[in-house]
Amino acid sequence: MRVPMKGIIYLVCMVVLVPAGFAQSQPLRLAVAANAQFVIKAIQLDFKKKTGIETEAIIGSSGNLSTQIKNGAPYDIFFSADMNFPDKLASEGFGVTAATEYASGSLIVCSTTNIDIRNWRLLLAAAGTKKIAIANPALAPYGKAAEEALRHYKLWDKINARLVFGESISQVNTYITTGAAMLGFTTEALIHEYPDKKNLRWAKVDETVYNKIRQGMIVLSHSKKGNYTSAMKFYDYILSPAAKQVFRQFGYK
Repeated sequence: MRVPMKGIIYLVCMVVLVPAGFAQSQPLRLAVAANAQFVIKAIQLDFKKKTGIETEAIIGSSGNLSTQIKNGAPYDIFFSADMNFPDKLASEGFGVTAATEYASGSLIVCSTTNIDIRNWRLLLAAAGTKKIAIANPALAPYGKAAEEALRHYKLWDKINARLVFGESISQVNTYITTGAAMLGFTTEALIHEYPDKKNLRWAKVDETVYNKIRQGMIVLSHSKKGNYTSAMKFYDYILSPAAKQVFRQFGYK
């Protein structure tokens, strides 16, 4: 049976155009370290207002997200809480850009209990302080910074048995805000994000006792499967004055 030429052209167009259109309709997928889970919402809203581009944020620890990317997770951009994880991904061929610093964070000690948090080093050493929350140093850069600070003050070995490890900084924040831990080490961004700020008692950890928390992003190779143009627009936006202002509002430098 002879197929009309119009029918052949229609079928060819369907085969060629539908997959491309489908790929472009997918939201930009952002793998975001847990410390930035609130600021990224404000960033997404502002970016959509400016470009109309839809984004979806997947939240986790930097280490776990990095592992997922290596195992083929379909993310377009990775926002880590450090530079090491995106640097490694770039060196192993998972990126289309180099790792780029987009912000830096500050480490604080925080509690919802009625204590004088300014004396946090004495509190940690006291036998009455039973549970101290930090993020897993192997997975979360803020946990690594907390370990560095505790080792600097020679407290790590003294309190290790009382440490409660969260898989990510968001889990640590849950331990702190629910009172499951008497105090914990977290990002200063919590102070700007938590709705009931008056119940938080916090103190900055001296920034000279831990390595600077430089947070890096990388556009991933997966973006070339349909979202590359949008991914690069988002990358450029993150480095713009508008995005930097949003980060400052959430306690980042």
